[in-house]
Amino acid sequence: MRRREFIALMGASITWAVPAMAQEAGRTYRLGLVSPVECETPLTVAFLEKSQQLGFIKGQNLTFDCRDFGRNADLRSQYATDLVKGQVDAIVTYGEVATRAAQQATEAIPVVAVTDDMVGSGLVNSLARPNGNTTGVSILATELDGKRQDLLIEAIPGVRRIAALADTNATTIAKLDALQEAARAHHIELSIYRISRGDEIVAAINMAQASGATALNVLASPLLSAYRHITMEHVAALHLPAIYQWPENAEEGGFAAYGPRVTEIALELARQLDKVFRGSKIADIPVEQPTKFELVINLKTAKAMDVTVPEALLVRADKVIE
Repeated sequence: MRRREFIALMGASITWAVPAMAQEAGRTYRLGLVSPVECETPLTVAFLEKSQQLGFIKGQNLTFDCRDFGRNADLRSQYATDLVKGQVDAIVTYGEVATRAAQQATEAIPVVAVTDDMVGSGLVNSLARPNGNTTGVSILATELDGKRQDLLIEAIPGVRRIAALADTNATTIAKLDALQEAARAHHIELSIYRISRGDEIVAAINMAQASGATALNVLASPLLSAYRHITMEHVAALHLPAIYQWPENAEEGGFAAYGPRVTEIALELARQLDKVFRGSKIADIPVEQPTKFELVINLKTAKAMDVTVPEALLVRADKVIE
């Protein structure tokens, strides 16, 4: 299958230059994480693995303090403040809400964020030379939610009603309105179901199917990613094909997925943290964007749901699971 590559504004090179500054001998680096979901996510696991490859090893020269506010969003500011009081050397954040909490807690400690649109949301003023104490990876989730919607419509011939599952903490009303307009342009009726907690997902999917939707777009969100297995199991039981944020999700059993790989985002995050730990100024660490986007289609799942994916789309896919 052909791999398609889209070059983003600040794409990172596949190669990694030898750092100009070495690690300080005998030093233990202190890292905090503020996350809206559980700490043991695929992104966190991959990030720690990539950091280890760069010489920062948890339990040896790296301490890692993860604060998960998933079940109580009101705690995000307290958790960020706790990390600042603990004098961590850097704070990693997932999502806009966690990043703003870290920015409010400190203007001195570097914040390395993974979020949707860092410039558009005002978290930084520039991709090339971010201001303040924040840099990170801007994963283009808004644009990709729309692309996934287009792919979902193409994957289900004759579809007339689809649904979107949205996290209220990750997707703004303006973004949802844009998805509605795009659906109307295809003469498709789109129903949107907004959730803020993992235990709301099943009910939202049930309502989507009851409304007549025959396909589901699971919008980009740390929360929805963390609860992906619940979503996959339920849509499978309902024979409701769904498209997801990460290519790995289709490899896990999802109908389809489109976006950058979790491992690539983890690598960029680890590279940026490496620069921070080695003393680079935030303004000299550009905000990165993914350079590779993969479409993965799981034909096993499609067949189980009695969906025949058009051959034209299968040919364009980067990977087809049969």
